Amino acid sequence: MNQFICTTCGTQYPASGAPPNLCTICEEERQYVSPNGQVWTTLEDLIQSQQYENNIQLEEENLYSITTSPSFGIGQTAYLVKGKDYNLLWDCITFIDENTIEKIAQLGGINAIALSHPHYYSAQIEWAEAFGVPIYIHEDDQEWIMNPSDHIILWSGETLVLNEGMTIHRLGGHFKGGAVLHWEAGNEGKGVLLTGDIIQVVANRKWVSFMYSYPNLIPLPAKKVREMVEKVKPLSFNRIYNAFHKIVKEDANHSVQLSADRYIKAIQGEWFQT
Repeated sequence: MNQFICTTCGTQYPASGAPPNLCTICEEERQYVSPNGQVWTTLEDLIQSQQYENNIQLEEENLYSITTSPSFGIGQTAYLVKGKDYNLLWDCITFIDENTIEKIAQLGGINAIALSHPHYYSAQIEWAEAFGVPIYIHEDDQEWIMNPSDHIILWSGETLVLNEGMTIHRLGGHFKGGAVLHWEAGNEGKGVLLTGDIIQVVANRKWVSFMYSYPNLIPLPAKKVREMVEKVKPLSFNRIYNAFHKIVKEDANHSVQLSADRYIKAIQGEWFQT
């Protein structure tokens, strides 16, 4: 019995004697099946290949990024947010080995895992079991949990306070339960928003954008984007970190509001003619 992992999205499935017929995450319109077809692997195979390692990098005081090299699956970044006697892993990656566990233990370990949306569930159960911690997922995205576990706690409503100064906010958009993490102490007390790609930092780091599907370029309705940015407007944050190591370094809340205005004007045909 193996817990097979989709190589395109990095999602791990429950133990079975043979690979699943398809990856539910990749078959859905927000993701895609590789042009080369559905391919499966296992965490054991990834470790034994000795091709992969996790890089843990200090981004700012009490914030570490965790990425896999070479890139695997979607290639997202997870973040370790250190609070007072409470460390949170925001979003998850597929690869985990003893070296990763040891390095994170040296940083104080992990007290909980929280997810922005289903594309980053990856091998979250492996991480939860390694550190003996709960996983927080919004109940609106329950159907996308491919590997059920007692570690998973489904939360409801619009906000969840995990610890002093660490609050999850459900924005929806990319996924119905799509969420961001507000870390009040980040950026020297000016506040940080960790967004996955619920709010996506774009190539021009002074701007962000919003999508239903990023790889397939399906936009969100203007009404939904306005609802999302109104939810974060009252929050105090000067900086954004997204899931692909892109950062809005300062005045980030203002950037979100300006970006929403630009997006809405563009999608309603009011910004330009072409």
